Amino acid sequence: MEIFQVEHARKWMKATNERIQEKKQELTELDQAIGDGDHGINMARGFREVMTKLDGETYQHVADVMKDVAMTLMSKVGGAAGPLYGTAFLKLSMAFKGQDVDYPLFTKGMEDAVAGVKQRGKSEVGEKTLVDVWSAVLEKLQENDHFDGSLMLDTAKAAMENTKETMATKGRAAYLKERSIGHLDPGSVSSFYLFESLAGVIREGV
Repeated sequence: MEIFQVEHARKWMKATNERIQEKKQELTELDQAIGDGDHGINMARGFREVMTKLDGETYQHVADVMKDVAMTLMSKVGGAAGPLYGTAFLKLSMAFKGQDVDYPLFTKGMEDAVAGVKQRGKSEVGEKTLVDVWSAVLEKLQENDHFDGSLMLDTAKAAMENTKETMATKGRAAYLKERSIGHLDPGSVSSFYLFESLAGVIREGV
């Protein structure tokens, strides 16, 4: 894949929605252990609405797809996840605006997205949030010069799994302190499904 195109963006969101719907109960149970217990329900509703929106529109630019994803997630996903995911996709949209999305531009968009999520959530790497997965993927993008789905998948999976042994210092899970250790961070798991889906689209390369 040389250029990330509208059809890739659509496939990415379709695959993510399917995975989130399939894993809704698992995400809910993870969140019941260390959070509010609604992450699976919120994410499933949000991405279902994303697909309803995208299926009804025609797009010329990837930026416009990302913007609709952002606005839908912000309005339909409750809790902290809506603003965080929404911010990430809005930053991607702004970075991509009016341009063909080649590898350097995709990486720039991810840099902006991670910075936006950190600012919005007032969080850094190592605090057991979705920042852990997004930052790890960004780091690999910065180290490379081409789309590599297998590398993205492995990176996102390792970063997600690392949250299990991390003590939460942000969000509802932070109240549990040491008791948050031993549980995967729900936002990191949903982020893994997002990047797992993107990795699949990149590997198909169509």
